[in-house]
Amino acid sequence: MLNIVNRTKYNDFKEYYPLLEEYYKKTLKVLKIEDNYVLSLIICGPILIRKINREYRNIDKETDVISFALLDNEETIEYEDQIELGDIFINRNRVLKQAKEYGHSEKREFVFLFVHGLLHLLGYDHMTPEDEKKMFALQKKIVGDLA
Repeated sequence: MLNIVNRTKYNDFKEYYPLLEEYYKKTLKVLKIEDNYVLSLIICGPILIRKINREYRNIDKETDVISFALLDNEETIEYEDQIELGDIFINRNRVLKQAKEYGHSEKREFVFLFVHGLLHLLGYDHMTPEDEKKMFALQKKIVGDLA
């Protein structure tokens, strides 16, 4: 189950919420994982994501997406038959900026960052060239040719 919280004053991504649910399910299907998770997406602005980046990663600058995986912890949080997967924070301003920079739609950038964050929650990373190759190939497979 995907919970979406908008911490900005803008609602311009609301039309894409159903699409995120589709890509959440597609990601689990590609990875052959059963859908028994609860996760949250928080749409925020540059000030909040910079603060989070500074506090948790010791990097004092804004970024596009940050994930906090609860599966990394020793204690998992369960709700009846569902497991809390974690939180994804997406910086709305960076979605708009990067969509222009990369020459594709805001919808595609938003979905791409969501899938990127979701893969982090599921244990994927890009700290080594080998891990990066694996994770980025999965992103490409999942997001595909979304315009």
